[in-house]
Order: sequence, then structure tokens, then C-alpha cells
Amino acid sequence: MQQAALEFLKTALNDPRATFRAGQWESIEGLLAQQRMLVVQRTGWGKSMVYFLATRLMRDQGAGPTLLISPLLSLMRNQLEAAERIGIVARTINSTNDDQWGQIQNELNADKVDLLLISPERLANEKFRQGILAQIADTIGLFVVDEAHCISDWGHDFRPDYRRITRVLQALPPNVPVLATTATANDRVVNDVMTQMGENIQLIRGGLVRESLKLQNINMPSPAARMAWLAQIIPTLLGSGIVYTLTRRDAERVAEWLQINNITANSYHSEIAPPPELIPLFSRELNISIDEFEELKKERKNAIYKEYLEQQLLNNEIKVLVATVALGMGFDKPDMGFVIHFQRPASVVHYYQQVGRAGRAVDEAYGILLCGEEDDHIADFFIRNAFPPQQLITEILNALDESDNGLSVPEMQRVLNLRQNQINKTLKFLTVESPSPITKIGTKWQVTAAASSFQIDQEYIDAITEIRRREQHQMCEYMEHTDCLMAFLQAALDDPSSTACGQCRSCNPDLLLDETYDDDLANRAGLFLRRSYQPLPPRKQWPASNMFIQSPLGGYRIPQDQQAEEGRALSLWRDAGWGQLVAHGKYQTNRFSDELVTACLEMLQAWDPDPAPHWVTCIPSLKHPELVPDFAARLADALGLPFIPCIEKVRTNSQQKDMENSYQQVKNLDGAFNIADQCLDEECLLIDDMIDSGWTFTVASALLRQAGCSAVYPMALALNSPRMD
Repeated sequence: MQQAALEFLKTALNDPRATFRAGQWESIEGLLAQQRMLVVQRTGWGKSMVYFLATRLMRDQGAGPTLLISPLLSLMRNQLEAAERIGIVARTINSTNDDQWGQIQNELNADKVDLLLISPERLANEKFRQGILAQIADTIGLFVVDEAHCISDWGHDFRPDYRRITRVLQALPPNVPVLATTATANDRVVNDVMTQMGENIQLIRGGLVRESLKLQNINMPSPAARMAWLAQIIPTLLGSGIVYTLTRRDAERVAEWLQINNITANSYHSEIAPPPELIPLFSRELNISIDEFEELKKERKNAIYKEYLEQQLLNNEIKVLVATVALGMGFDKPDMGFVIHFQRPASVVHYYQQVGRAGRAVDEAYGILLCGEEDDHIADFFIRNAFPPQQLITEILNALDESDNGLSVPEMQRVLNLRQNQINKTLKFLTVESPSPITKIGTKWQVTAAASSFQIDQEYIDAITEIRRREQHQMCEYMEHTDCLMAFLQAALDDPSSTACGQCRSCNPDLLLDETYDDDLANRAGLFLRRSYQPLPPRKQWPASNMFIQSPLGGYRIPQDQQAEEGRALSLWRDAGWGQLVAHGKYQTNRFSDELVTACLEMLQAWDPDPAPHWVTCIPSLKHPELVPDFAARLADALGLPFIPCIEKVRTNSQQKDMENSYQQVKNLDGAFNIADQCLDEECLLIDDMIDSGWTFTVASALLRQAGCSAVYPMALALNSPRMD
């Protein structure tokens, strides 16, 4: 049996000299003996080979299909190619291919599928549970949980949907072998996962050292300095690699900066969408028309583009992907030459998992950690938003309890001042509680008997939050560590074999990359950041029909003659570039500086709206009545245009930043503004200091257009949009 497995391994890897790594055959052998296995091995060790080879051998013995649960389906593509080489027929069921579910179900019923790959979220889907899972539950030959640290409440990447996996594990017959794999688990997480897997769990754990990886930490607070360093150092590095950022916004911006500096780069994040110029290519590959491609689900189109970007990196067709954590677990490029972090990750396990993508099959690779002034703020944002607070849970349960037949998510937004993602996140959290206080019938959510007594376990939440804080502190310690960096990572992950690596910044300074950067390049990066103007696309429909009572607006679609033109925001709120100066003017000096007037003049010159605006007005505020009008008047004077404050604030309403969803934001503006008689019929520039949702601009523009203004160009000093991943 071992010899047959070895031949399959050689075929799968397309390498006649391939041999088993320490622990691989032992893991396969345990599964063949119907054991439950937890395999904790470094990234690139070959955990996927264990379940692929076990699947092939067990199927040859007449066993049923393997059910593989993995959090990032798209990043399993290159592993599945290896499985196909040994004759494994693999299928995946996800939200982007529901039109294929029927065909896959027929193949499963005919026993023509060797491995079914799903995300943990599928276990929450009633159609999948009843239509597919129930049909194959009694025939599963092997149950695999990839990235099993997500099962653990104490893991760095706990996901509520993984709680459902624990229930499936408990329901499996004892003779069904189970494999759980991870590369990022310390002793606390390993023990928790083993407890949740059941009894008699066999643990196979290897060392975590990456012998080819040269680690280096560089403290460089300024984003402009880091961008200059990247543009200077990346062309000197061998091969291609990844630059990790903490936010989608930074992934896009850093990629654009590298492109400007003649480095082939693309951004990659959870919401990445295909650019228009590539749509003809994708439609040809799918053998569909461009119109048919455009009609595909957003998730499907985004997945196609992600695959295209991954393949570009795998084939070394681009130098770098600038990515968030969306490019992480499951991505395998053995010859990756470098992984650079633009900002400090929240934990050592996050960092090890990501930096471990480099140097798997090359003699030399770099893992560079940069540290910035924004790191703590971003890490705090993720920690604070990890769990829904009790107040939010109570609001949702009360609203559902008071409804006659339950509420859909859009209906909840009408009665609750909550963002859609807050509602969805809370609903997901509640559905995996046992017993759950809510249930979904059709499109509506309803309370169950458990709702009346449900209370969040605050002690549990506080304990996990404290772990996250300690992880953040440990990452700061790593940044300042003066001894072996690889040994620090190993020790943090409870690897008993940690020793000095001999080639990190501390062990061998001669191997260091140059930490200096060109001042002129940094100045150019600073100008780039200051010219990162944000487009403000016009809204074309209201959140609901006929939601205005006091304003002369209505309908569902906004008529063309009431829509704004595309606008611009000078900066991102509190961001490098102009964002910090905007915040200083708003909250420190109560006056926006003349520098911002000059910056807006430059932006208008680059923007060049056509036809050009002939007058300037602004959004009024009762709380800060002089702040925006003063700035708008100075900008108008610099433009040589009249400033006419024709928009009147006639009703005191709540601040828009306190309104959490579109329905509440628009209702909050009903009757708030009136247009005075001095409104001109020519094109105008509409000024505000900050833009959150864009609804204030939308309502004011519609009223200005109704009053006769021929075109409205919204312009804000800052866009308040964190765009976290």
C-alpha cells in the first residue's frame, strides 16, 4: 500500500524522484486505519497530498467520496490540478455555481465523484443540507477539515460557520476516518481542536522552520517612505512575490504606485472585480457573450478574475500581487521569491502563515516585515468588530419578536439603525449558537423559544478579546526582537525544535536588504498619496420607493434629470496625504487650511469636469455653520466663480455619520434641506467636508436639479470609508 501511495505521489507532483516527507505516510496510514488525525505542519509541507492520496487509495478499496471543507475554495485550484493527475474526480459546490448543483448531485448519486469540496458556509445552506449533504451523509469515506484552527474559539481566525463542523463531527459514525489540517496552531489551539474532534485523536506535528527564508523587520512609520522603499527594492529581488496590506484600500493604492514605477503589479482582495478591458477575454474563455458575462453573479465574476490574478502570479507573468488576507490559506507557489508586509499583521500566527508562502522550493527567499504608523489603529478596528455586542443582538431579537411574520434583512434595515453587514454578521453569530435564538423561513428571520433567555457569553468574548490583545502585543515584540526571528516565530507557535536560523536580520546582518530609500522617490510617493483622488459615482435609485414625506422627491429610481454627476473626494479620512490635514481642520482649528484650497484646485484641474461648473455652493450644517461655507467661499474665490449658499438647513436632524444604513440615512434627510431662490440654472460645484454614504450629496443634488440647476458636481475634502477586509 505504501508503494502504491508513493507512485501516486510521484504522479501527482509530476516528479519521479518525489518521496514522502516525515509524517506524510504516517498520516495516510492512520486514515486508512479509520483513525481521526490532526496534522499540524508548516505551510508547503504537503497537507493536501495526505488527503488526496488517502482519497485515491480508499476509493480504490471501494470507499465513498471524500468531503473536504475548506474556507477558501478559489485558492484550492492549483492543489486540485495535482489531484486530477492521479485520477481524482473533484467537484466543488459554492455560491458561484448553483446552476451546476443538480448535475453534481447526479454525479454524486452515481458515485462518480471522488472528492466534494465545500466551504463551511455551505453547511448553513438549507438547499445544500437537504438536497446534497443528506444524500451522501451515509456514504462519506473520508471527512477532511482544512485550516482546522478555524474550529477553535481560541484560534487567530475563528469563524462562526466552523461551529457547524463540530456538530457534523459528532454525528459521524466512529468508523469514518477524519483528517484535520493546519499550519498555524499553538498548543492552546491544538488542544482545543483535539477536544472538539472527539476521542482518540492522533496528532502528527512537525517543525515550523523555513530554512530558505531570510527574515527582516524594518520600522518605517511613513507610508510614503514604505512605498518608496518598495519601488526601489522589489526590482532587485529574484522571482515574483506578494506584498500584503491590511486593507483593500491600501492594496489598490500600493499596486497603483508600483505600476507607476514600472513594476508589473495588481491588487487582490475579497471584493476585487474584473476590469472592463478583460471582460472580452473572460467571455471568450467561458464561451459566452459579453452581455452574458455581465449578467453573471458578482461572486462568480470576481472569482474568475481572482483565478486570473493567481495564475498570473503562478506563471511569473507579474512581479507582485498586492493582497489582503484574501490571498492566504491554500495558495501554493513553490518558487515564490519574497513576501513583504506593508503593515504589521495582528498576530504572529497570521504573519507566519502569510510569510510562509515564500521559499518553499527555492534556496533563497525574503520575508520582510514593515511597520507603519497606522498599524495599531487597523488592528484595533478588527478586534473591536470581531463580535456583535449584546445591545445589537437585543435590538435584532426584539425587532424580530415584535414582527408578525419575521423580517428579511432589508426589512430589518428599515426598523433598525444598523448596517447590513452588522445585521448579517449578527445573524450568522446567532445561527451557530446552540440552541439558536433565531431561524430562517424563506427570506424572513424569526425568533425561536431560545430568544427569550438568550444572553451573549460576555466572559467568553472578553477572554478571546484579551487573547487578541496579547497577540497584538506579541507581534509588536517580534517587530523589536533582536535575537533570531525564525526562532521567535517557532517559539510563539509552541514548536519545541526552535533554534537559531542563521540567516535572519539578527543571525546574519550581512544578508540584509538595504533599508534606505531615495528621498526624491519618497517625495514622489507623498505627492502620489496626496493625489489619490477618490471618485464619487452618482446614486441612481433610492433605498425604497416613495420614502419622502417632507421633500418633493419620490419614486424608486432617481430620474436622470435629478441625478448628480460623478464627483470627487480629495482624500480618505485621516489618511496619509491630505486626510490628516482635513481631520486637523475639522476638529482642531475649526478652519480648513489654504493648503487644502490649493489641493482642490489641483484636483479640479486633473478632474476637468465637462461642462465646467459656473458657480459654487455647499452643504450647510447647523452644528458647524461657518466651517464648510468658509472653505467653499475661498475655493470659489480662487476659481473666480461666485459662491452662492442657496441650500438652507431647515430641520435639525441626526448626524449622518450616526445613521448606519441607506434607508435610515435617506429618511434622516427627508425635509432637512430647502433650496433658496438664488439657485442658478448653470452647472455648479457642490462642496462638503466629509462624505460617508453619499446620500447627502444625492438628496441635495436632486433638490438643486429640481430648482433648475443643469448639473451638479459633488466634491468632498475626505471620503470616510475604512474598506477593511
